[in-house]
Amino acid sequence: MLRALLLIVLLSSPGVSRAQSEPPVRLEDDVPLEIYLNALAQISPAARKGASAYLDAYRRRCGRSLPTVELRQAVAGGAGDPLLMAMMRAAALRDTATMQRLHDSISCARSE
Repeated sequence: MLRALLLIVLLSSPGVSRAQSEPPVRLEDDVPLEIYLNALAQISPAARKGASAYLDAYRRRCGRSLPTVELRQAVAGGAGDPLLMAMMRAAALRDTATMQRLHDSISCARSE
């Protein structure tokens, strides 16, 4: 599971193979959500399940849907959003108690 999460981060990170001196690539909102979730499922079904739980929690708590680009940033930013990564891990372990606790921890702050 950790290998799969690392792969997700590496594949989603905009500057993985870029030189240090080049500016980071800005992620665009050009990938439909379902296609992105299907790509996560190809890497790990738990990654998709965790991401779907993250999206659902965000929608319920914040009253709006999280755009695909913001989910991509949550997956790719640094080592990934710790809450999202924890939800993916809880999904892999089928740990519903942890998933519920994490569900209640979603922040509605916009990422820039």
